[in-house]
Amino acid sequence: MSHFDIAIAGCGPAGLAAALLLHRQGHRVTLFERFDRPRPIGSGLMIQPSGLAVLDALGLAPDILAHGAPIRALHGLNHQGDVALDARYADLGVAGACGIGIHRGSLFALLFRAAQAEGITIETGFPVATTRIEAGGRTLTCDDGRTTRAFDLVVDALGTSSPLAPPCGEWLAFGALWTTLDWPADAPFDAGLLEQRYTHAEQMAGVLPTGVRVDGTMRELSFFWSLKASEYEGWRDAGLDAWKTQVCALWPACEGLLQHIAAPEQLTFARYAHRRVPEPVGERLIHIGDAWHSASPQLGQGANMALLDAFALARGIASHGDLQERLAHAARLRSRHVKLYQALTWAATPLYQSDKAWHALLRDFLLTPLGRVSPGPGIQARLVAGLVGNPLAPLGLSVPDYEAIAR
Repeated sequence: MSHFDIAIAGCGPAGLAAALLLHRQGHRVTLFERFDRPRPIGSGLMIQPSGLAVLDALGLAPDILAHGAPIRALHGLNHQGDVALDARYADLGVAGACGIGIHRGSLFALLFRAAQAEGITIETGFPVATTRIEAGGRTLTCDDGRTTRAFDLVVDALGTSSPLAPPCGEWLAFGALWTTLDWPADAPFDAGLLEQRYTHAEQMAGVLPTGVRVDGTMRELSFFWSLKASEYEGWRDAGLDAWKTQVCALWPACEGLLQHIAAPEQLTFARYAHRRVPEPVGERLIHIGDAWHSASPQLGQGANMALLDAFALARGIASHGDLQERLAHAARLRSRHVKLYQALTWAATPLYQSDKAWHALLRDFLLTPLGRVSPGPGIQARLVAGLVGNPLAPLGLSVPDYEAIAR
């Protein structure tokens, strides 16, 4: 196999996983990171069976399970106390299958430490601004004008707002406030559930167990609250007490959690975009993860799709043909699944984040009942697990052996 000199822009899950996979194939890999000290951004996320398949191939699945929280189901109630979401991993028919709630910091630490341990070069303090084809390859330029040597290939893993990707898609009206809190000693929450509460589709509160962080000692959780981007400034101006009253009116059990939020700065507002770069491959360039496609987190697929993209890139690079043919092959391995989940997420998001009453009615009186009768439970489980469209087989992956990983 030909060996390439590869630059990877972005030190998130997509970039780090791609760096490990490509380095292990014998390529010369350099990671470029904007921060002087690489770090994650955000709170908790879900590692689905699809993403764990990649982490298992990297040899990291046991550590992920050790630092995450096994989630057996996603469970949501509307403001009347009726079940509006009940997706169970047991319905996959795979022994021990679960989602894994984990802090982004833990996922980052495990991938980053693996990259360091393997001697992968990481250039920090390099906020990538542009890329250019030069004689002999493609360069990266940062925002202060510094330019790299020419690489055989640049991998864009810079996320939704990547300056290397063409503008496309749109920002969604709803985002969410996120924070990380210690798991209460007498928690009124189920440690094996991602729990949510809804007022129609206008309000949503959620609690996601995220395990014990790498280098941490306490179990944690991520708390989130759905909010329109246009209402964020109004939320800040109204003050925390007004917001806490709102949350507790929907979900009284959250009162103890909210006592630990004393300042707005403890909450991060995340905006989401629905976008997909039509052609992820350019000359000596490929976009992966959120730099290629992004959507709302409602189906919990973001990091998992990024990991699958990284694995597909490694498969493509290991295939036959010139570099451009290999990149095109990598994109083809993922294109169908990406388009499918873009459509599914676009359809599902308004059922939980919308100011239109009929979206909640459709969810509560049609889709939720259908999810309780065969084949509904199995379809629902495969949907949240990231397995609709059979994304693993083309990559030579399979659903992990959860029981073996846990031993």
